[in-house]
Amino acid sequence: MDQLELKKQAAKAALQFVKPDMIVGVGSGSTVNCFIDVLGTMADQIKGAVAASKASEELLRQQGIEVFSANDVSSLDIYVDGADEINPQKMMIKGGGAALTREKIVASLAKNFICIVDSSKQVDVLGSTFPLPVEVIPMARSQVARKLVALGGSPEWRENVITDNGNVILDVHNFKILNPVEMEKTLNNVAGVVTNGIFALNAANTVIIGTPEGAKIIK
Repeated sequence: MDQLELKKQAAKAALQFVKPDMIVGVGSGSTVNCFIDVLGTMADQIKGAVAASKASEELLRQQGIEVFSANDVSSLDIYVDGADEINPQKMMIKGGGAALTREKIVASLAKNFICIVDSSKQVDVLGSTFPLPVEVIPMARSQVARKLVALGGSPEWRENVITDNGNVILDVHNFKILNPVEMEKTLNNVAGVVTNGIFALNAANTVIIGTPEGAKIIK
């Protein structure tokens, strides 16, 4: 099975957590796009969705699913999103698609954060295979980059990328994250950082992994 088929497999398995009359939290990225495709089969059964990116909002509307703002809801039963890396503790690196801030906001509303990935995203130590995205207010880009260097990373400005919030992304290479919770807190306390792509303070509750042997659900 190729990677796309594994993503589709995980996305389809997540549909079992969607119940009638729900407002579903939806992340962003290629695996989530597969989930939106299958969520469309329940468009007439659910109330709608809260999306973590403008791109996901558009795809949901194309499926006939009503899109709500995060300000419209007090909580969500489920939030379904992908990850760039995930460790055995269900902590993640996210933000390859530059939607990390909105993803954290919508994820924080959910009772059950469901992460859907293919098996290539599994790592023992976060930062092993994927650089850590950090969303930064534009005027603080150089200042934050210097701080990231002091913390042992090699930041690279993701040029020509502006987030849905009007900010920029620094991708931090050579950053093996041995204590994700503490590193998430440390980076979020740097002046000019909007948020970083470590999802450890609010790790996934449920992980669905697409494998050649079938979808594996870890609760």
